[in-house]
Amino acid sequence: MLYIEWISCFLLSVTCPAGGPSPQGEEFLQEPAEVVESAEKTLVWRGCGISKVAFVEKAARQFSRETGISIRLSGGGAALGIQATAEGGADFGGSCRECLAKNGESQWNLKLTMVAWDALAVVVHPDNPLDSMTKEQLVAVLQQEVSNWRELGGEDQPIVALARKGKVSGVGYMARLLIFGDPEADFGPRVIRLPSSGPLEKSCERIPNAVAITGVSSARRRNLKILAVDGILPTPQNIAAGRYPFFRPLYLVHRPTPSPEVQQFLDWILSESGQKVVQEAGSVTLQQGLGLMGKYCHFDDKSRIQNFQELELQWKASLQK
Repeated sequence: MLYIEWISCFLLSVTCPAGGPSPQGEEFLQEPAEVVESAEKTLVWRGCGISKVAFVEKAARQFSRETGISIRLSGGGAALGIQATAEGGADFGGSCRECLAKNGESQWNLKLTMVAWDALAVVVHPDNPLDSMTKEQLVAVLQQEVSNWRELGGEDQPIVALARKGKVSGVGYMARLLIFGDPEADFGPRVIRLPSSGPLEKSCERIPNAVAITGVSSARRRNLKILAVDGILPTPQNIAAGRYPFFRPLYLVHRPTPSPEVQQFLDWILSESGQKVVQEAGSVTLQQGLGLMGKYCHFDDKSRIQNFQELELQWKASLQK
């Protein structure tokens, strides 16, 4: 009981830091002063924190250096990024899932541009002796059919399962879809829900018996141990080849006719220079993951994805070589 109370107090300190949270849980990243001062225009990007870490931060800095157009970044999650773009609160956004019908997003006049491939990773405290889980074990942990690390070959300690709050959050939705095969599936009642990926990852770093699901791109930048699933680690090579099971595309969200500056960024991020930045940031580029176009079976509204047809044609052409 004391252990549970300690965890509750710790999680409260993580999610509500001194001074209070920033508006709507956002984390603002400003370009260096010398870049901002010379910028001709500032764009506002909002959305998925994992996309932000995966490629957007690095891409925004490089794009600003090359064009003088600054990009102000804030997180808040995929749902917020989609909504802000639709309502004019952002010039464009980032998402690790498509627009959903169940919360009205599919009715908004928005387009998605696929930019990179990422994967969901199973992460634990760095001192955890476990190296791998099967997919079946992971499902059992998240549904709390397994509650002690000893049952998985670890130490005799209770499992503290952490999850992203909400069924429409990027990680929350995609974890249910890719791991359970059902976006409406429920985690176990004692799984601890956290408001965003940042507090979730920070909690997993500090709670010795914790396990969580997050994006591999952000997990690599934390002091976390990434587990193999069915013996396969989510390395860029394994993700690109489709050997690691929980791969997913990352998108930029924008209006059908974006502003000239947003269109300039879209063209740049899809160019050789932009995709090089994506690769340097540790994500899988569109060309590296071209074969995933034939393996990813969760595309919903393909007509909304601006470059889907082009990528599909490139993939089919690659099969003839």
